[in-house]
Amino acid sequence: MLATSLAAGLLAQTPAAADPAVTDYTLSVDAAGTGPAIDPTLYGVFFEDINNAADGGLYAELVQNRSFEFGPVDNRSYTPLTAWQQTASGGATGSLAVVDDAERLNERNRNHLRVDLTGTGGTTGRFGIVNSGYGAGMALKEGRRYDFSVWARTDDAAGTRLTAELRTADGTVLTAPLGITVRGDRWTKYTGTLVPRVTTTAGRLAVTAAGSGTLRLDMVSLFPRDTYKGRVNGLRKDLAEKIAALNPGFLRFPGGCLVNTGSHHAYEAPNWERRRSYQWKDTVGPVEQRAVNANFWGYHQSYGLGYYEYFQFAEDIGAMPLPVVPALVTGCGENQATDDPALLKRHIQDTLDLIEFANGPVTSTWGRKRAEMGHPKPFGLTHLGVGNEENLPDAFFARFTEFRKAIEAEHPEITLVSNSGPASSGATFDRLWELNRQAGVAMVDEHYYNSPQWFLENNDRYDSYDRSGPKVFLGEYASRDNRFANALSEAAFMTGLERNADVVKLASYAPLLADVDKNQWRPDMIWFDNNRSWGSTSYEVQKLFMNNTGDRVVPSRASATPSVSGPITGAVGLSTWATSAAYDDVEVTAANGTTLMKDDFSAGASRWTPAAGRGTWAVQDGAYVQTDEAAEDTLVTAGDPGWQDYDLKVRATKKSGKEGFLIAFGVRGTGNHYWWNLGGWGNTRSAVEKAVDGGKQTLLENPTTIETGRTYDIRVQVRGRQVTLYLDGRKWGSFTDDKAAEPFRQVVTRDKGDLIVKVVNAQAAAARTTIDLGTSRVAPTARLTTLEGAPDAVNGADAQPIRPRESTLEGIGRTFTHTFPAHSVTFLRVRSR
Repeated sequence: MLATSLAAGLLAQTPAAADPAVTDYTLSVDAAGTGPAIDPTLYGVFFEDINNAADGGLYAELVQNRSFEFGPVDNRSYTPLTAWQQTASGGATGSLAVVDDAERLNERNRNHLRVDLTGTGGTTGRFGIVNSGYGAGMALKEGRRYDFSVWARTDDAAGTRLTAELRTADGTVLTAPLGITVRGDRWTKYTGTLVPRVTTTAGRLAVTAAGSGTLRLDMVSLFPRDTYKGRVNGLRKDLAEKIAALNPGFLRFPGGCLVNTGSHHAYEAPNWERRRSYQWKDTVGPVEQRAVNANFWGYHQSYGLGYYEYFQFAEDIGAMPLPVVPALVTGCGENQATDDPALLKRHIQDTLDLIEFANGPVTSTWGRKRAEMGHPKPFGLTHLGVGNEENLPDAFFARFTEFRKAIEAEHPEITLVSNSGPASSGATFDRLWELNRQAGVAMVDEHYYNSPQWFLENNDRYDSYDRSGPKVFLGEYASRDNRFANALSEAAFMTGLERNADVVKLASYAPLLADVDKNQWRPDMIWFDNNRSWGSTSYEVQKLFMNNTGDRVVPSRASATPSVSGPITGAVGLSTWATSAAYDDVEVTAANGTTLMKDDFSAGASRWTPAAGRGTWAVQDGAYVQTDEAAEDTLVTAGDPGWQDYDLKVRATKKSGKEGFLIAFGVRGTGNHYWWNLGGWGNTRSAVEKAVDGGKQTLLENPTTIETGRTYDIRVQVRGRQVTLYLDGRKWGSFTDDKAAEPFRQVVTRDKGDLIVKVVNAQAAAARTTIDLGTSRVAPTARLTTLEGAPDAVNGADAQPIRPRESTLEGIGRTFTHTFPAHSVTFLRVRSR
């Protein structure tokens, strides 16, 4: 790598000609000043089983549907034999059935496979099942060891011969057969090892039987011996290593929406509820005795990766565990409060038991359970969250208060974390922060997923937070995509997190993991298929910050980017989201009263252009109607992208569906607009959202909902960068969109004497910067780490264009000049002397 040489000090130079590709900045450091201390736990990770992150992901089990529990409650396409196929050879015959009867393995493992064997007494005839694993199949490596296990029983007095082997998709056998004789009509666990002769990413596990009578099978399992840290029932090594490489300060788990959706009742008779919130006691003990669940994100959740494994993983990677428990108020679109004092009392006791499981002595009930699972030493739990993104602030806080009373009474050493709802602002956010401040809560969890523009505009978000109020846990944040432009905006925002390390005590990007073939959410930090994994551009940013945090902020200042902000300009639009709606009497009027457009649809809808290409639009009964209730974001637009200072009026009627109306203005092309989202989020609230290159942020919000069959008069007034909104003639709200999206951000920290100058340049121009370190007591050579690339660059399985580049920067002194590349994150580590 070529070193960059710069002359130390300020040298007399001939002024360079103005370069439009370069912007000049200054950056000054107060090396003698003292900023906030930075806790070693500032940056961490949040693991939620979304995007198939656990089963088929971090959890190393290779068999999908190992206990035959899949069903339509998990996903409409699932059956108890999902991922399994029947097989027979040598004239063997028989029948398969998944049953839920009194012969089951145990009460909480409800289903098992009954195999009725006929004509399989010979040495060659075999009848059985083949499992296809996850994705394209099981990723198997030549010469590696794979541990097979199965629980089985038979009523054949002579015993039933089982054979396990690994195959390819076309049936080619990859291993020597593993022979097992099942004896007795009591459940017994049988184990063995398989070693493939070739490497494949499309492996299969075949389990076949020879004998007669009835054979019962359950918990058919195949684990790579080479798990992370060699743990039994362990984690996929490459994924765990990528998480460990981040050097996270904490591990938040298990949710997210998993802890505050579904029923809060236990997995028990008579209903055996499968759509439940994540409840920790379901997930510990022997894996064959653990409950299963219908994952909120639309698939099956085995709980093989449970609370014990979470705690163990946190310990293995040196991270503080931070579990989250249900508050008995659902969120994530469900928004229901459970009013059951006995159930609330049970969940509070479960949380006290969780603390005992993590920290209690082996002589305690739950400490003994931890020890029985293999970990006599306490896990050292210090923080615990209650609830996640609840949209009913007063109902949530009443229940949180009950948890708090009980936990503080028995465990005052535990820092209890409250929350502030699902967004960065709005009525729910404001109310929850009011309640948290009034009650003197120690820490509040904030979540937001916004556009890159929002992150560039809000670097100063925490500058004005009350230093004596609750501390902030930024438990979930990301800009909405996985391009390098997104990562740059997040990096710029992170400089503000560090600058405010006295307020922001914990922060974790989310989500952490995503299966490239099956995912519900983008962005994500680490992507994987059944064989490979790779870090996104955001992963590279997070890794750079996490491994170079420092222990104290050093005060610094940088000049701003010259910018000119003109008025809001753009055409207008109409849209729906999972809703059928009718629009009529659209009128756009200039500020001076001149009519720019008027459309009552009596002559059709020729002025309107589909922007999204979704939905079914047609003129019906003199109105423009979108009739497809399943379609999302059906935007159609009209008018001139150069319009400014205008009023938009429209009459709107919801005909049917889940939400309300989307009235767009300031439309400047695909993914660039504002819209008034009336009755959004399942008709639970309304907001104004701003989209920039497809990424959205919320500018204004209140709890307005929309009635079906009622006609609303809607008016949007645009003046410069100020917007005022009227609903049925009454002012609904207003905002001024005038925050600067500053692309040049910096923070300086000290790490055991080193100064780390962190600069983000999220623009197309290079940043020629005069740097004053505030001291001459520095080494003349510094270490430079740079992430640089095209803003649209995306890391993938086959190429990762955004990777750190290490180099040496010479000529360091009190003052020097360095040009930070366009679209870059640069960490300059300067040694003191």
